[in-house]
Amino acid sequence: MSELQFHHIALEVPHIAEAVEWYKNTLPNVQVLYQDETWAFIEVGGVKIAFVLPSQHPSHIAWRVGDAELERLAKQFGATIKTHRDRSRSFYLKAPGGFHIEIISLDESSLK
Repeated sequence: MSELQFHHIALEVPHIAEAVEWYKNTLPNVQVLYQDETWAFIEVGGVKIAFVLPSQHPSHIAWRVGDAELERLAKQFGATIKTHRDRSRSFYLKAPGGFHIEIISLDESSLK
């Protein structure tokens, strides 16, 4: 995969479980893909939303690329790639206005 594809949006929340419950009780057909005390990942209406603690990750929009493209872009932007606990690899760029984007490559066994 070399082309950029939308993957998810991440929202900083103070309480992960509270955010997940609110979405489950408010919107129909919310699927919880992953949840622990520090982050959660849901899908609703074909859109993936991550809930993150402010101390863990910034709010961001994530774009998925393949491994080779991740390496190329990281080099282009002078970014450091981080490997996450689900074996995904990514880096963040700060966009104008202070918002962040994440460029992410997924291991085949990690969250899609």
